[in-house]
Amino acid sequence: MQEFGLIGLGVMGKSLCRNLAGKGFHLSLYNRFVPVTEENVATGFIAGYAELATASGFQEIEPFVASLQLPRKIFLMVPAGDAVDEMIASLLPHLSANDVLMDGGNSFYKDTERRCRQLQQAGILYIGTGVSGGEEGALKGPSIMAGGSLEAYNLARNFLDSIAAKDITQKPCCAFIGNGGAGHFVKMVHNGIE
Repeated sequence: MQEFGLIGLGVMGKSLCRNLAGKGFHLSLYNRFVPVTEENVATGFIAGYAELATASGFQEIEPFVASLQLPRKIFLMVPAGDAVDEMIASLLPHLSANDVLMDGGNSFYKDTERRCRQLQQAGILYIGTGVSGGEEGALKGPSIMAGGSLEAYNLARNFLDSIAAKDITQKPCCAFIGNGGAGHFVKMVHNGIE
């Protein structure tokens, strides 16, 4: 069984996977299947990097979810908006109570608040997780702004702290910002300032 799952192998998703694997975590990776344009993306990506030797690749949701230790920790790196809701809907039938979903995209904070409420009713723990630093930061150490379920954050904290950038005292640049959409709200402000 794998320790951590990541969905969405775009530029940021791939860099986060390599960062996690480089810290010794055993991963399950999922990317959608689209005939001709997106076939065997996860297995092809794994084959290209030695640090991913223990990772498993999937293009079907059910076996991806089944490959993960309970409670599952699944990081979503899909485009903000409808894609997040569609992915949550496809995952829900296969999840168990107290599994953790983390949205690492640039979701609107009010969408994150809605998803927190929706998933809490289903017994699923949810974190809106702002990730800052771009492709290089995702690979070498991003700043991570988590908001939503404190219980979820505590279950995933070891993974998030491990991959985060470190400050001058070696403290991870990762924090629980607050309930609801707080993490994505702070990421939105950060993006505006940048």
